[in-house]
Amino acid sequence: MTDDHQDGMPSRQRRRFPGISSRAYEHPADRSALVALRKLSGFDTVFKALSGLLPERSLRLLFLSDSVRVSDAQFAHLNSMLRDACYILDLEKVPPMYVTQDPRPNAMCIGLDEPIIVVTTGLVELLDEEEMRAVVGHEVGHALSGHSVYRTILLFLTNLALKVAWIPLGNVAVMAIVTALREWFRKSELSADRAGLLVGQDLQASMRGLMKIAGGNHLHEMNVDAFLEQAEEYEAGGDLRDSVLKILNVLPRSHPFTTVRAAELKKWAASRDYQRLMDGHYPRREEDKDTSVSDSFRESASSYAETVRTSKDPLMKLVGDIAGGTADLGGKLYGKFTGAGSSSRTADRPKGQPQDGPQGGSSGPAADGDGPRDEPGRDA
Repeated sequence: MTDDHQDGMPSRQRRRFPGISSRAYEHPADRSALVALRKLSGFDTVFKALSGLLPERSLRLLFLSDSVRVSDAQFAHLNSMLRDACYILDLEKVPPMYVTQDPRPNAMCIGLDEPIIVVTTGLVELLDEEEMRAVVGHEVGHALSGHSVYRTILLFLTNLALKVAWIPLGNVAVMAIVTALREWFRKSELSADRAGLLVGQDLQASMRGLMKIAGGNHLHEMNVDAFLEQAEEYEAGGDLRDSVLKILNVLPRSHPFTTVRAAELKKWAASRDYQRLMDGHYPRREEDKDTSVSDSFRESASSYAETVRTSKDPLMKLVGDIAGGTADLGGKLYGKFTGAGSSSRTADRPKGQPQDGPQGGSSGPAADGDGPRDEPGRDA
């Protein structure tokens, strides 16, 4: 455990997790991809060869020359948080950390050979000590999971897509890879949020930080419960047209929406997995080599299936209906897209024709019944 005395902040004990594997906090979809890549023969060789094509050295020199490196002499309170986060998650080598001038609150962990952490002045000025501790833990979680490698590649490919946009098929091919990477990276952000909670061990601080990233430094005007209600309304509201718009809105993003992240983190903090982890029962790094790829993919598939099964989103409920073999799918599609209920179709029904049974039209319980909620671009 660590004992903290920072700038008048009250000291408190934090649990440490010796030898913890990143699998302990990774989202199932994130974990399955990472396990598969780590098992892939020649993976390291390919990425070392690729590193020559990526502007990693240029980025390192840029931050070294034009940002402030965190140390005992500069931003000492951030350096203390960084070392503490690495101690809690048992990350042996403390990655270099820079503060760069940018009013937008942001943070990132990049690098192929060795990760580096970058936070903006906007973020440092926005968050208090405990909120910032969760962000630093978030970035250290990225480093422990090896996410920095794929983030660097994502940045490179995004820039490449802009350069080859004039090539008819070149841009399509690159953007297909970018889209897939973004879907994985959105899940990796949920993993890193969990790592931030393991480091800060203060759920309210994590929630406050996400609210501030969404709404600025006006905590007296915001409320955590109301903020989480937004996530509920976002998921459950609208019809299939809104569901399609949600997908289109999220596709270009490398991060989930902030309200969704908050809801996901709160759900994980209330789970049995989190409690077991805090009690000291978690997978160790020494066991990573024995991890089954097929088991990881099964967990990922199960996670997605559970999301579909319990989601209140109209499209997800429809997908669940399809999987369950619900009858009169055409009627459901029509009703969901047009917003027409059974009453409007009843009015148009020829006189004397019986009404639909329990499974007819869009009035059945499978179409409109509510189930329990499931699933919480900035890296902060």
